[in-house]
Amino acid sequence: MNSLDKIRRSVGLIGESDKIVEMLSLISQVASTDISILVSGESGSGKEMVAKAIHKNSKRKFESLVIVNCAAIPSGIIESELFGHKKGSFTGAIENKKGYFEEANKGSIFLDEIGELPKETQAKLLRVIENGEYIRVGESIAQKTDVRIIAATNRDLKKEVKKNNFRQDLYFRLNVFNLQIPALRESKFIE
Repeated sequence: MNSLDKIRRSVGLIGESDKIVEMLSLISQVASTDISILVSGESGSGKEMVAKAIHKNSKRKFESLVIVNCAAIPSGIIESELFGHKKGSFTGAIENKKGYFEEANKGSIFLDEIGELPKETQAKLLRVIENGEYIRVGESIAQKTDVRIIAATNRDLKKEVKKNNFRQDLYFRLNVFNLQIPALRESKFIE
């Protein structure tokens, strides 16, 4: 079994078009690295499946893949969800809570719909990417994490940067490698 078939079977990717084969080849090239990856594509194009393929074919495959839908988490609690919180740090914080970055330590984190992340949280995510540190809500001591970041968006983040909706420095840190997923209508199963 060649490496493309291995990737295809690891998550059940189907399709034989040139674009699918090219995408599988790119996944094969980046899976073994630890670089941040930005997966771009329309809603429903399989960005989460691609993130799973990258993780399952990486050196982190025996560790956790934590999947976070940034658009589904209200802006008021997203920092607590991502970075955790200390008991009593806000109303309803009745116990200490691990965040997704702590849960993903040694593994990978998939930040789906990264373009929905509030600007304040974007700055804190940048710190994680730059030096592997985050601070739980209600604490002042930095925690360390070793995590590979795979982010996804259906937005044009370059345009969002120009509109000042997305931090340029974060965009460049996430976009070390951009994997464009073909739209389903372009991914004929046989060409």
